[in-house]
Formats: sequence, structure tokens, C-alpha cells
Amino acid sequence: MSQTINKSKEKQETCNTFYLEGLNCANCAGKIEDSLKNNKNFTSVNFSFATKKLVLESASGTIDTLGILTDTVNSIEDGVDIIDGTTYENKEDTSTSSSFSLKELIKTNYLALTGLAILIVTMALGQEFQYRVIGYLAAYVLIGGDVAYSAFKNISKGQIFDENFLMTIATFGAFALGEYFEAVAVMLFYKIGEGFQDYAVDHTRRSIKSLINIKAEYANLMIGHEAKKVDPKDLNIGDIILIKPGEKIPVDATVISGSSTIDTSALTGESLPVNADKDSKLLSGTINLDATLTARVDQTFSNSTVAKILDMVENATGKKAKTEQFITKFAKIYTPIVVFSALVLAFLPPILGFGDFRDWISRALIFLVISCPCALVLSVPLGYFGGLGAASRSGILIKGGNYLEALNTIDTFAFDKTGTLTKGNFKVTKYSDSRTLELAGLLEIHSNHPIATSIVKACKTSPSIHEVSQVKEIPGKGLEGLYESKLLLAGNERLMKSYNIDFQADSFIGSMVHVAYAGAYIGSIYIEDEIKEGARNLAGKLGLLKKSMIMLTGDQEPIANHVGGQLGIQSIHSQLLPGDKLSTVEGLIDQGNKVLFVGDGINDAPVLARADIGVAMGGVGSDAAIEAADMVIMNDDPSKVFTAINIAKKTRAIVLQNILFALGIKLFFLSLGALGQANMYEAIFADVGVALIAVLNSMRTLRIKD
Repeated sequence: MSQTINKSKEKQETCNTFYLEGLNCANCAGKIEDSLKNNKNFTSVNFSFATKKLVLESASGTIDTLGILTDTVNSIEDGVDIIDGTTYENKEDTSTSSSFSLKELIKTNYLALTGLAILIVTMALGQEFQYRVIGYLAAYVLIGGDVAYSAFKNISKGQIFDENFLMTIATFGAFALGEYFEAVAVMLFYKIGEGFQDYAVDHTRRSIKSLINIKAEYANLMIGHEAKKVDPKDLNIGDIILIKPGEKIPVDATVISGSSTIDTSALTGESLPVNADKDSKLLSGTINLDATLTARVDQTFSNSTVAKILDMVENATGKKAKTEQFITKFAKIYTPIVVFSALVLAFLPPILGFGDFRDWISRALIFLVISCPCALVLSVPLGYFGGLGAASRSGILIKGGNYLEALNTIDTFAFDKTGTLTKGNFKVTKYSDSRTLELAGLLEIHSNHPIATSIVKACKTSPSIHEVSQVKEIPGKGLEGLYESKLLLAGNERLMKSYNIDFQADSFIGSMVHVAYAGAYIGSIYIEDEIKEGARNLAGKLGLLKKSMIMLTGDQEPIANHVGGQLGIQSIHSQLLPGDKLSTVEGLIDQGNKVLFVGDGINDAPVLARADIGVAMGGVGSDAAIEAADMVIMNDDPSKVFTAINIAKKTRAIVLQNILFALGIKLFFLSLGALGQANMYEAIFADVGVALIAVLNSMRTLRIKD
């Protein structure tokens, strides 16, 4: 489940997943990730501060991954628990609880609260209290001792430029200048702000997890005539399970008895329930609403829909958007520059005769407090993570923040036809004679293509899969095989022409399957498809956005033009083999276009992989298409592309708001600090206050709707 999808390489590597509990410093998280990336033992390192999930890939399975990780984490940050991915995922999840507990607050902050009490008493005794300096020192140690300790410990490890260092230098400087109360008060406000900030980050994590909380906690396994509650991971293919009203479906299964309605909104974003009765397919993560169902397990938990979705959402945070990557690099150079600027500010002006050292050192300390980039380092990844969560709630799985951001740059939208713009629910409307239909059925039973399925369904007697041997599927043409030692063909005009079969042409606007046997033409079958409702306004909506829309299909030109005309598509490419689709998309990319391709079939996998963004139809799409794609639409509605665009636009807007707000406020207060017009309390607001506001703003991405 921890295996990530990489479209550019497919070599086998050892993959390990860990969770870093207790890591609440975004700056430290970045340092840990960078250190691991510089370790030659690992070929890939992906860490998400939002989920605390770390995925390490190595070319060799013999290295001590946990040992290397432990040494790396301990060298940068103390108090971090490293939990194996399997252990973490199997433990009881209580992270969605957000209730406030006064007892817990006192238990976790008793030292700081004691320090606050000492501070209040020292203040009340006034300037005449002879031990007031001791009182302020005691309050400082109790309130901010852990910050100072972390700063000095990090310095000993070579980790200098972090928030602990900035706050320690600033408050120590205040003590040196005789501003005892200000030093303690600043540290107190900093700790309070950090507490609110951590709460906001944790609340965001809980909110996102609740959006994808689709895993069933248990399954009712039938043993004899009794149902036993078991972990869904313990189910095997073929097991019989009982699904009661109100319960989540634990694994993909097929109904063997009962009739009910199913809430699929967690997967598809659609509120309208669907009916399920005998032989209906049930997807894990959906909810049984009305009546008890008995079902047969089709997939183990690790291969079920819910596991794949959770895996995709979890791994999505490892693929960072360009904005995230920029902010990470920016933070690395920003803090050192500001620290050295503070040193210059502290000593250069008084050396040049502009005021005394006390005044300029005080300004430099304020300058330091303001400088911390936590507002950006925290809020930008959380913004993209929230956008990914909002998309999953709408039934759109986006495999990374990079793809969510890239949606804003797409200018060309290419769609497959069958199963994407049309329903793919083909129906035989007429045929030459019963022999034509039955001969075609003998071949088509070997294929899963929607046209093949419609022909098999139309046969009056079920064809036998064993009657035809050496069946071969010819991409873009049809099927061939041996029936009673003679060649049997079923396919389009190109298949007939390739075997020099004289066939009867027809102007029918639909799909035609021609049948030939023993070198002679037998007859034809006429099949029609339906256009999806969600596809009807695609071209118009894209036109309003000044985007171009094209259709790529293997169907004949008259059929393609007929469907394209109904949808208002101007650019139609028909009679394409899988390689032709790929060449067309590559041509568009070579011309400088940013191309999004939507498809559903196994033949679309190469195009999905090559496009700037590949979108697979998850409901009827093949596993190959879903794995190759960068986005998956769970309910097969092509109009969901607009939902994804809307979410991408709003997410980008919120992220840009945070960047402009944080940088603007910081530059404003840095200027005031340098000019001596800002005090330490305003500096604290410019640090933790701005970070808290930015994190809260990022939470708005969770509420983005269609």
C-alpha cells in the first residue's frame, strides 16, 4: 500500500513508510527531508508535513533504513517518535477527536502555567521587590526554557537558523538590555501563539482525514450461519460477508442476496444513492443505506478501491507543487540573510555614529523575531493538501499538489470518445442475420471492450469461450481467431481490408462490426452508443475559459463527426490507433500547448502518461489507465474536469493570498523594526500571529465546493 506510482521509471525498489509523530516544526521537517535526500542510500525521499508521512525508497533492501532515519531525526529534532507505517495504520485512530480538555491543557503545560503565576506575582510586587530579577528569570526558564534548550542543542548539532534560535537570541538580548518583563512576556506570547498555531495545523490534518475517512472499521464475516466481526484486512477472495444498514462496505464485493440502496458520495461526490441487488458490484468505502445485503468478496483489502484511494491521497502530498518547492528553497536562504542583516543592523549604524549600540541592538532583536518564515512554510503545503482533500470529497482523486497547480496552466483539453464522452453502454440495434451475430459472439466473448460485451449480450444463446482458438486482438481493428480450423474475423472496415475481404459499406452513423469467416463476408452488426449528459456542455464551458477542446477516437470518421457535432467540438481526430493518439498529443505538446487528456481504456494508458495531466475515468476505467493517470474521476462524469479546475483556481488563490499576506506583513514590520518604530509584541504578531492567520486561511481550501 505504500508503493508510489512513478510514470517515468518502473524498476523494483525497496519502499518503507514511516510516520514522524511529535514533529511540529516545519523548518525542522524540511531539514530532515533534505538530509535524507542527500543520503546516497535512498533513491527517493518524500515527506509530507501535513500528514507526517515519510516514504523512503532504496535500491537495496539490506540497508538499516530505520537506523539511518533515527540518527538523522535525532541529529535535527528531539522528541520525535518514528512509527512504522504498518504499525501506524493498524493502530486505533483517535486523531479525529477535537474535544477541548482543561485537565489535558494543565497536564501538558503545567511548567508554563507555573511560570505565568510567578510572572504575575513578580509584576504585582513591583519595582521595589529586590528579588524581581530572580522572579523574572524563574518565570522565563519555566515558560521558555524548552525553547532555549532546543536552540542550544540545535546549535551543537550545527542547526542554527531556526525559530528557537531567533526567539532565544531576541529574549536573551532583552534581558541583557534590562528589559526583563518584556523578555518573559515575549516568550509567553510566542508560546501561546505556537500553541494556537499547532492546534490550527492539527485541526487541518483532522479535517482532511475526515474527508477521506472511508475505511470500514470491521467486516461481518459469515462463518456457517453466524456473522463474526473481523478486520477487513483478514478477508479473502470468495469469503461471504454480511453488510447491515448504515455500515460501510469493507472491500469490493458482489451481492449474492438482498436488495438495498448505496450511498456512493464518499467516492463519487454524488449525493443520489444507487440501487444494488443480486449480482450488483459493491465498491469498498460506500455505505449500505436500507437493507441487509449478503455479498461475496471480490478483492482483498489491499487491492480494494478504498485501499487504492487512501494510498493515492496519502502519496499525493509527496508530489509537491512548484510553489511549495519554491517556498522551501526560499526559506533556506531567507532566514540566514535576515540573521546577517540583523547583525549589520545591530553594529554598523552605531559604528558609523548613528545612535548608540543599545538602541540598534534592540532594533536588531525585533528584526530577528519578525524574520521567521514559518507562515509560508506551514500554510503553503497545507493549502495544497486542503485542495487535494476538497477534490477527493468531490469524487476527484488528484495524485499530487503539482498536478493540482498544473491544472491552472492547461490550455488544451483532449478527450477520448468511447466511455469518456459517451456512456460506452453499447446496444446492438440491428444485424444482418442470426448467424452473423452468433459468429461474432464466439470471438467477442474473449474481449472486455464495451462493443464486444454488447454483442455477447445480444446473442440469443451464450457463446462458448472454448469454441474459438488462437484468439488475437488487433488494436484499432478488431478480433481474429480459428473456428473449426478456419479463420473467423470480427471488426471494422480496416480489418476487412487488411484481409482483402469484400464487404458491404453502409452510411450508418454508429459502430459497425463486420464479420467474415473462411475468407467470405458473412454480414454486419450495427451498434449505437449514448452521449453522457456531463459531456454536452463541455465545449461551450471550455470556450468561455478560452481553452480548446479536441476529441481523439479510434472510431470511424462519420461516427466521430456525428458525436463531435452534437457536442460542439471543432477539432476531431478519428480512426486513430493507440500510437496515433500518442503522436497527436505529443505533437500538441511540441507546439507549446499544455495538454490534459481524459480517457478510460487500457489503450489510453500511454497517452495518459505522456500528457501534461492524464485523467482517468475511475468507475469504468481500466486499472492500467487509472495507474498511468495523474487524476481519477470516480463517477465517470467528464464535467468533473471543471470541478477540478475550480478547486485548482481557488486553491492557488488562497496560497497566493498567504504568500502575499505573510511577505507583506513581514516586510512592513521589518521596515518598522529597522527604523525603531516596532516593539517586541508587534514582532511576535508578525511571526506567530501571521503564521496562525495564514494557516487558518489555508483551511478555507477544505470548504471549496463545485
